[in-house]
Amino acid sequence: MSAFAAATAATPPRGKEAMESATQLQVFLDRSRFSPGKLDGRFGEFTRKALALYRQSRGETPQPLPETKTEEPPDMNGLDFSIASPVFINYTVTEADLAAVGEMAASMEKQAKQKSLPYKDALEAIGEKFHSDPDFIAELNPGKVQSIKAGDTLTVPNVEPFDLAAVKDLTPGNEAPGVAANDVEDTPAPNERPPADTVAEIISVNVDVKSGMLQVLEKDKLVAAYPVTVGSGQTASPIGEWKVKGVAKMPNFRYDKAML
Repeated sequence: MSAFAAATAATPPRGKEAMESATQLQVFLDRSRFSPGKLDGRFGEFTRKALALYRQSRGETPQPLPETKTEEPPDMNGLDFSIASPVFINYTVTEADLAAVGEMAASMEKQAKQKSLPYKDALEAIGEKFHSDPDFIAELNPGKVQSIKAGDTLTVPNVEPFDLAAVKDLTPGNEAPGVAANDVEDTPAPNERPPADTVAEIISVNVDVKSGMLQVLEKDKLVAAYPVTVGSGQTASPIGEWKVKGVAKMPNFRYDKAML
């Protein structure tokens, strides 16, 4: 059992109503571009951080984050959950979903020599497709995930699915139809979008190493936020102002024995 799976197994159970309420909030935040991280049907740390940043983006005073872990729901008054309805949908597994499932070498050194790092099983692939903890997908589908195959129908959170195959066709700059914005009515029309060479002057990214959240700003307006992994004491994140000069799509896994 992985450390992650062990931690999940130790998490206290919660009722169906609490799970559905937490998932509704997570789907709402995910679709609003304020990601709670992996969806798991819990009012966890990053769900609360994402909600606080979402409220901040709307000019509201965010609810203070709890000092200790709690399963109590945060203040959800004023949120329009219409974009998170229904909370769950049925999804039929396709052959394409299973195309990236394969064998992974046990050691990091051997993993670095593989052509790619596949999903270990179909459950992991479906979990990432729907931005979810695989254990949560299993919880939503009791008795149905031991041997997932094409044609199976699963219950999943109603988020915009991640399409791994589509990533391979992306080139820097064409990931979205326009400059990202949180409010649909604020998104510029196609003929009003700025030239590509001016986008960098409009869009900026702030990585808060303390909270572990990446914030996207359009001019000075917060429009999106996502959890990120920041450097450790051994690999400290570089603090300061930086300019993006390259994008690594589907990067290779580099093994550095001295570092790892």
